[in-house]
Amino acid sequence: MTSPRWLTPEELRAWINFLDCSTLLNDYLDQQLRRDAAMTHADYSLLARLSVAPDRALGMSLLAEQLKFTRSRLTRAVIRLEESGYVRRREDPADGRGQLAELTEAGMELMAKAAPGHVTAVRRVVFDALSPEQVEQLATITATVLASLKQADEEDAYPAALPWHRR
Repeated sequence: MTSPRWLTPEELRAWINFLDCSTLLNDYLDQQLRRDAAMTHADYSLLARLSVAPDRALGMSLLAEQLKFTRSRLTRAVIRLEESGYVRRREDPADGRGQLAELTEAGMELMAKAAPGHVTAVRRVVFDALSPEQVEQLATITATVLASLKQADEEDAYPAALPWHRR
């Protein structure tokens, strides 16, 4: 086995910054949504995806992929949101074996209540801190890393490396 190509000091600093940023940003947004809208960041992300989908509905597999959730995590979240009246599941007319998750009117009302505070929080800690050039760089960097992750998933010997492929 060959020795790994270790991170340079600059790469290590960037990696640690990325990990810290990712962890703290998710926690900050989760706390903001729990405080202001009594919902988690994960639930907000799920409802937001449905709110912009055609007919406010998405297939469960596609929704899992968009959210980067395992199938079981998505199922548990949808059941919880269904019990609260924010989402309903129904058969997918295009795929008799599949189900759609659909945002209800109550779910849209919750999104309308939660979105302004969430957008303000995102803008405050991310976009207001960046120049327009840095926003473009962020978009380019994250798109490149996402493409690399998808390619690694296709090439890896590990089945279901990405979460939405897992049960």
